[in-house]
Amino acid sequence: MRPRTHRTTTIRRALVSALALASVATGCGAGSGGGDGRDGRIVYAVDSQPDCLDPQISPYDVTAALGRNIFDSLVSMDAEGRIRPWLATSWQISGDGRAYTFRLRDGVRFHDGTAFDAAAVKATLDHTVAPETKSQYAAGLISMYEGATVVDARTVRVALSRPYAPLLQVLSTATFGIQSPTALRANRGRTCLKPVGSGPFVFAGWARNRRIDLDRNPHYAWAPPEAENRGPARVAGLTVEFIPEAASRFGALSSGQVDVAAAVPPSHIGRLRHADGFRLLRAAQPGAPYTLMLNVNRAPLDDPRVRRALQRSIRLDALVKALYSGAYERAWSTLTPATAGYAATTEGSWPYDPEEAARLLDEAGWTGRDEDGYRTKDGKRLTLHWPYMTSLMRDQRALLGQGIQAEAKRAGIEIRFTALEPGAYLEKAIGRDADILAFSWNRAEPDIMRSYFDSAQTGDKGGSNAFGVKDARLDGWLREATTTRDPARRAALYARAQTRVNEEALALPVYAPATLVGAADRVRGVTFDVQAYPRFHDARLED
Repeated sequence: MRPRTHRTTTIRRALVSALALASVATGCGAGSGGGDGRDGRIVYAVDSQPDCLDPQISPYDVTAALGRNIFDSLVSMDAEGRIRPWLATSWQISGDGRAYTFRLRDGVRFHDGTAFDAAAVKATLDHTVAPETKSQYAAGLISMYEGATVVDARTVRVALSRPYAPLLQVLSTATFGIQSPTALRANRGRTCLKPVGSGPFVFAGWARNRRIDLDRNPHYAWAPPEAENRGPARVAGLTVEFIPEAASRFGALSSGQVDVAAAVPPSHIGRLRHADGFRLLRAAQPGAPYTLMLNVNRAPLDDPRVRRALQRSIRLDALVKALYSGAYERAWSTLTPATAGYAATTEGSWPYDPEEAARLLDEAGWTGRDEDGYRTKDGKRLTLHWPYMTSLMRDQRALLGQGIQAEAKRAGIEIRFTALEPGAYLEKAIGRDADILAFSWNRAEPDIMRSYFDSAQTGDKGGSNAFGVKDARLDGWLREATTTRDPARRAALYARAQTRVNEEALALPVYAPATLVGAADRVRGVTFDVQAYPRFHDARLED
């Protein structure tokens, strides 16, 4: 089966889901279970509700984070970036890199009792790319998928249209958690509401706008190699409460209404660290940092001198430190330091330099000044348009945008940082009617750069190249990196690409996010996968 080719843009897909989520996620207080763990259950407060619990449909982190506890994957990636067996015990890659043959574990059963086998792997991959699935992220990750062949019950062969070295990493993610083929057939069109995996927790119910309940899978005996616990989860279950407001979520944790709270605001970290009976759990996120993507295809940012002037005019070190109190690192590259292939050589390569920014603007012809102090050229003010949607501005990003706006003003650059209604924002983003768009993306694979900067990865083709960057060198390096399986060669190619993005000022990396989780001391054993998603399989409650 070939992947669908008529997917809408990545931005459009994400916004459509965001609108769907906004229509139901009206918020609520903590549940009524108190801090007693609900008879051995962990109560976990999160900041957002999933739009859908089918990991092959939803693009959202909250779906992947919860799904990591419901679904198992073919393979696992450890903290050192090594691919390890999981549901697949071994695999072989053909000489041309276009066929992967997996030998599968025996004795695994899905939550509905269906046996895991090669047909389940094929069903999951076919479901991902089927047009009726309307995948908003996963299908784009396996656009080269041509089909899977069931060799026998324990062997499946996956065929690709072209070599793709990151495939094993892709298959290790929660996004590619293997689903029960029986459930996929029975729940066709309703998989968002009835996820059936083989993981340590079983989906038990979803009270919209209030909570999701996951119960322990008593038969679980096939954990990934990095897990300490080889059998069923140590707790009776997980109750996930939706508490969107940060202060309310933190209050629920500190008052004992919940045991664990996600998305701890950096401003609350000091309070958490100094409070008796609580701990901060932190995991650096891999992938693309929060980055300002620059529209290099229209004035004034089509002039690299203006882009470099913007790059050198913002005191990011001070701004990130002031807003995030050390919880997040200032970014130097379009990959985070937690990502394999991160080039440490980019650090310090474009420091704050107002004199250089002024020289570059003079050289570009922006030599005048208007009554408000902004640079002008031929009587026109140097203005950049940066639209945003409030519902997508987590991590105090609205304040961060205002800070960047103030910094640019010092250099004579006006940034119109404007909140728009979803429809208006969508129109601007899809139509490339903006100078700046900003976002981050969590993925433990440097191939995320290709989605952002490969000229073939524009939104209408399923990528995130929002402004249609076309750079022949980047295209060559990023595409070669997907075909070579030589780790040293891949690292060298990604290092070149990161340096190129900075030298040409195609984007402005701002900060590297981290997962910040607050936990009561009595909760032990919460771990993180390589994507920085919390795992509760090893978790336990102590008196």
